[in-house]
Amino acid sequence: MKRDSRLSGVLHVLLHMAQQPGPFTSETLAKAMDTNPVVIRRIMAGLRDLGYVRSEKGHGGGWTLACDLSKVTLRDVYTALGSPALLAMGNRTEAPGCLVEQAVNAALDQAFGDAEALLLARLGEVTLARLADDLRKRLGTRKHQGIDAHHA
Repeated sequence: MKRDSRLSGVLHVLLHMAQQPGPFTSETLAKAMDTNPVVIRRIMAGLRDLGYVRSEKGHGGGWTLACDLSKVTLRDVYTALGSPALLAMGNRTEAPGCLVEQAVNAALDQAFGDAEALLLARLGEVTLARLADDLRKRLGTRKHQGIDAHHA
C-alpha cells in the first residue's frame, strides 16, 4: 500500500516558504514536492481557505505564508489536508458475522483509536515555528560546511 506523504510534503514546502521571503510559484513548489503544479494548487487552495497562505496572481505572483507560524500546528495542517488516514492497517471486514472476528475487531478498534489519538495529540504539540527553529539550527551547523538545506 502506498503511503500518503502529503503532510510531509506540505510541511516541507511551508518551511521553504518560511525560510525565504517572496512568493513561490506552484511550479517551484511542485518541484520541491516532486509532483504536478495542479496538485500544489489544489493543496495550497485548501491552506489559503484556512488563512495559512495567500496567493497573488500575475507576473511576480505566487504563494506566500499568511499565518503566524507559532499558532499553526502540524495537526492544523493535517486537518487542512482533509485528515487523511493515519494508519494503513484496518479490520478485514467492518461488520463481521463471525463472533471471533467481532472480538478481533473490538480489540483492534481500541488499539487503532488509541494510536490515532496519541498521534493527533503529538501533532497538535508541534508548531510550524518549532519546525522552522529546528531547520535554522540544522542550517547553522551545516552552513560552515557549505551545505544547503537539501543536502546532508
